[in-house]
Amino acid sequence: MRCVIQRVAQASVSVAGEQIGAIQQGFMVLIGVSTDDTDHDVHYMAEKVPNLRIFEDEAGKMNRSLKDVGGAILAVSQFTLYGDARRPSFIAAARPEEANERYEQLVAAWRAQGIHVETGRFRADMQVSLVNDGPVTILMDSTKAF
Repeated sequence: MRCVIQRVAQASVSVAGEQIGAIQQGFMVLIGVSTDDTDHDVHYMAEKVPNLRIFEDEAGKMNRSLKDVGGAILAVSQFTLYGDARRPSFIAAARPEEANERYEQLVAAWRAQGIHVETGRFRADMQVSLVNDGPVTILMDSTKAF
């Protein structure tokens, strides 16, 4: 599982001109699911992402987590995170049914931790807007590839 985490002042997602999700301070998370992902990968991201210490503390150091600041998550599925740019291929991305199941598991795990999570619409053509705060952007891979 891969996530692109952007610290945001605000973010929203729309489908066909209708806003379907929006947050203020928090994380905009693009989520890619691979053919090899298991419950372990979901659990890893569910624990790791909200505990990233990338919000500033009183001393101006990035030392506070999403949970510390009471931030929210805007979660958007993005199969292209498993694209191979050497040739147009998305063979490493999970099939839609499996990807949606893992995506929903991750969203549910964050919500179970008391985090407010807004979502995009799986397999829809979405327009995402955000104000990247910092900017701060973190790449995560559950296999620790980077």
